[in-house]
Amino acid sequence: MKEATDRSPHVQGAASFSKFMAVLQLIADAPGQLDISRLTKQAPYPRATIYRLVAALMAEGLVTQNAEDGTYRPGPRLLALASKTWESSDLRTIARSHLVALRDATDEVVHLAVPSNNDRMVYIDKIEGANRVQMKTSIGAQVELHSTSVGKAWLSGLPEDKLQEILHSLDLKKHTVNTFTDPFSLLEELRRSRERGYAVDNEENEPDILCIGSPIYNRNGEPVGTVSVSMPTYRHDSVRHRQFAKLVKDTAATISKELSLLP
Repeated sequence: MKEATDRSPHVQGAASFSKFMAVLQLIADAPGQLDISRLTKQAPYPRATIYRLVAALMAEGLVTQNAEDGTYRPGPRLLALASKTWESSDLRTIARSHLVALRDATDEVVHLAVPSNNDRMVYIDKIEGANRVQMKTSIGAQVELHSTSVGKAWLSGLPEDKLQEILHSLDLKKHTVNTFTDPFSLLEELRRSRERGYAVDNEENEPDILCIGSPIYNRNGEPVGTVSVSMPTYRHDSVRHRQFAKLVKDTAATISKELSLLP
């Protein structure tokens, strides 16, 4: 017991902080989807504890509650703190004008995402097109690697050994009938994505939505983010697919080039 204690020294307040972070992460991963009832089913804490944690998070402006349906989403203080980090991000700063140009050329939703803990991607920028039907995504939202174009694009940019290492650790959850849940099939798809320079989410994360994403590399040739275009399937056809794929690839390549010039 003494040896285990030495390896994991007690930090006062760490347990409580971990609970706050766990609840905050659940809300951030599903903004506007969890009310207190759903939250208590997902968080491994007593209902009274969850009420206390949520109340404290709301008091600090880290979480807000929808008055109509009682669901929670990240609050203004959390978004403000996050935006300070993202605004200073070289990647986001460099990419911004190119994302706008990509949006203008496609009139569809454009996302910029970066990896989070090697098992998810987090959106750090989003620019919407003029079309009324848009993806209900938000900056700060995290998405899985295996079922999204941003995740698959990042994976496809990894060296083969690193790619296989991460694939073995992923939980390939089935979201739609098109989701890749077999690691060998997913690996082959990622290799095809690597060859063509872009990945496709063909209604794999949610029905009726198709996305095309391409990896962004740093000066060392490591994938550090991805850019994507998303659209409803009824606005997608083979001609637009070819056009958008080229635009996404070119945008990612331009951002990669500018990123590599940084000192």
